Amino acid sequence: MSAPTHTRPHPATTGRVDIRLPWWALALPALAFITLLALILNPADAQAATGDPAITHLLERVQALFAH
Repeated sequence: MSAPTHTRPHPATTGRVDIRLPWWALALPALAFITLLALILNPADAQAATGDPAITHLLERVQALFAH
């Protein structure tokens, strides 16, 4: 009965790593960054969020209740 022989692994490469990313792997984060930067730099387009008047009224009542 013969023992199975093991082959040696391939010798190590020269240390060069060959990683290829798809084009969108860099384009999408860059586009998101530019979009967020444009939103920050142009605050005139930003609008304040208006709450529901009933909720605002309720919160004022709760605040007045705790103030006494």
